[in-house]
Amino acid sequence: MTRREIYLVAITALIMCIPMAMIAGYKQQAEMPSAVFDWNDIKVTKTKTGEKRQFFDSPTKTLNNLECHVSTLNVGEIAHPPHQHPEEELTIVKEGTVEVLVNGELKRAGAGSVIFQAANTLHNIKNVGAGTATYYALKWRTDKTEKVVK
Repeated sequence: MTRREIYLVAITALIMCIPMAMIAGYKQQAEMPSAVFDWNDIKVTKTKTGEKRQFFDSPTKTLNNLECHVSTLNVGEIAHPPHQHPEEELTIVKEGTVEVLVNGELKRAGAGSVIFQAANTLHNIKNVGAGTATYYALKWRTDKTEKVVK
């Protein structure tokens, strides 16, 4: 082999190793073990519409990802404009009265209500009560999630 060929082989090998080094350096998030998440221990983040508590956002033994946060909306506030995403979402109203977009219709839900939003359906949530509205939002991802057709 000529010096030039050795140089080209070395450069090619180096270039091919970069993606492997990146993958090796990528830290896989550990699976979430059984746990108790105490309301008083969860950091409160102020938002422009109220506040948010991020309980967890992690893979589990059976899910690629499980996410739970609690949002509190001030009177008259909308969490976000209607949007959709490939994961399904479960919302549990803790307190207050909300109006949610479900299957193209606006519906009211009070404390204790459970709202299921199917994958890739337009949805949003608005506080329509006289005081703050607080709700738990849970989303999960599986291998099937990425295959959902929009």
